[in-house]
Parts: sequence; structure tokens; C-alpha cells
Amino acid sequence: MTSTGETPQRIALLAFPGIRAFDVSVITEVWGSDRSTRGVPPFDLRRVAADPATPVPLRGGLSLTPDRPLEWLDAFTATDLVLVPGIEDPDAGVPAPVLDALRRAHTAGILVASLCAGAFVLARAGLLDHRRAVTHWHLAGTLADRYPKVSVEPEALFVEDTGIWTSAGIDLCLHLVRTAHGAEVAATIARSMVTAPFRTGTQAQFIERPTPRADRDADALAAVRAHALSTIDQPHTVASLAAHAGMSPRSFARHFQATTGTTPLHWLITQRVAAAQKLLELTDHPLPEVARRAGFGSEVTMRQHFASHLATSPRDYRNAFRQTAGNSPIAR
Repeated sequence: MTSTGETPQRIALLAFPGIRAFDVSVITEVWGSDRSTRGVPPFDLRRVAADPATPVPLRGGLSLTPDRPLEWLDAFTATDLVLVPGIEDPDAGVPAPVLDALRRAHTAGILVASLCAGAFVLARAGLLDHRRAVTHWHLAGTLADRYPKVSVEPEALFVEDTGIWTSAGIDLCLHLVRTAHGAEVAATIARSMVTAPFRTGTQAQFIERPTPRADRDADALAAVRAHALSTIDQPHTVASLAAHAGMSPRSFARHFQATTGTTPLHWLITQRVAAAQKLLELTDHPLPEVARRAGFGSEVTMRQHFASHLATSPRDYRNAFRQTAGNSPIAR
């Protein structure tokens, strides 16, 4: 039980031969570390396998010891989560009991998510038929070829379709934490992992291409992003950001998208939403003041962007994730 008497969210890491040690480590780091002293709620993370008495071999001479049978999932509810790590070989077999357990979980309304090539496991279980799905960009074509009923989105970092999440990797883990427990909890976990709470753009920014000649653009764009974040309440435009970078608006927009995988305005709106989330969680500021401090200009505009980015309203978000402001610097 948590300090508030709530039952911890149950997280099941499906363990079977062929899963990737990296994905197991990511899942364990996000949900398996005790960060209660930093305001992160406890999670009940378990390693679930068809035979919990047999260690699961991982690449590199490692092994994973399961601690729960697949039947543990039968007690799960819609607030719990089943995670499928990526697999080393997309064509390798998956134990039938694992596929059956995934089908039962989804039918019961339990949230199911995969990392990287774990999408192939969900596809093999038939859970991705006629659904949108994501995997690592290098495997997107293979997933589409092997499973033509799946609508593969090769560039998205993660996607949800009727209770099933697929992803390229760690971004989804932090997003699931953020959805269930708020932006500040996800940010705390991300900081401890020395990674970004969320990344803007798509997998397009990671696809292998010839390395461009290093020039001043990378430093200029990093500096302009830092400037925008430090003055998030100001009415930035592509033209004003380009001027700060010493570029023409057209050149700035082109280099920005090539570097980040998204447009300057989309990036800026995403940062404004994140700033507003934090203000809603940690302060008592009225909604018009939150909108002003996050740079939206008006509560109406902020509401529109919350609806499109988070599928909720600022008021409902605050009600769900409100924390005691106390002496937090952001509350002053």
C-alpha cells in the first residue's frame, strides 16, 4: 500500500526467451526503483513468465529470474499495465502461453504496451490486426511485410490504438507514467535516468543518414531552444526565433526540422503544454494566469492545445494531478 492507502499500480514485465536485456533494464529503471522520497509513488513491478521457476536467458551471459506466473495477470484491472520488452529476433517463436496471456489481458480491458520489437509479439498474438502500431524505425518495413493487417507508422515514437500501446522505446515508458501520475512524477524519473521527460519530433530524427558537415547551425539552434524555454511566457514566432539564431525564417525552419524532427511552432507548443502541466500540478494560479505564464496568451488557446495534445482540459488535468505546492519555487 502507498502512504495514502492506495494500492500500487501493478506492472507486469513479460519474460520469455529472446527478450532484450536493454528493454528489461529500461522497464526496471522506470518502474522498479524506489523514488518515494522524491514524490514518486511506489509500483508493484513483477517479472511474469510461463515457468517462474526457470531463469530466462538474456544476451551477454545475463539471465532474468521471474517471480510471478502468467496467472498473476488474471487479477489485473484497467489501472494496471502489461509490458512486452523488445525481442532480439523478430522471427523467433514466442511461447503460446505468453500469447494467450496477452490476448486474455487485452480482452479484460487491461492496458498492454510493447517496446521496440515487442510489437512483433503483439502482432503474432493478433492484437495489432487493423490497428496502428509502431516499432523501431529499422524494423518498420519488416513489421509491415510480415503482418499486412497492421497499419505501421514508421516515424512515430509511440502510438495507442484501443488500449494497446506500441513504441520505439523509452519514450513510451515515461509517457505512461506521465499519463497515470502526472508530468512532475515522469520528470523526476527522467531526471534520475539522465534523459528527457519527453522528446518532440518523430523517429525521423534518428534514421541513419550521411553525417552532415558540422557548422554553426547546431549550436545556434541549441541556443535558441534554450532561449525559448527560459522566456516561455513571451510571444515567440518563427521570425523572432530565427532572428535570435541569426538566420532567415525559411533557413531556420528548415534546419530546425532537420535537427529535431518537428517544426519550430510544434516544438514551442509542446513546450508550452509541458510548462502549463507543471504549473497546474504545483501551483494554485488561476487558469488565465497559468495560460499567461506558459505563453498561450489566453485560457481558450491553452484549452485548445490541451485537448489536441493531452485529450483533456486544463481544469481536469489539475484535478487529476494536483500536488501540494508547499514551498516549491515554481509555486511562488
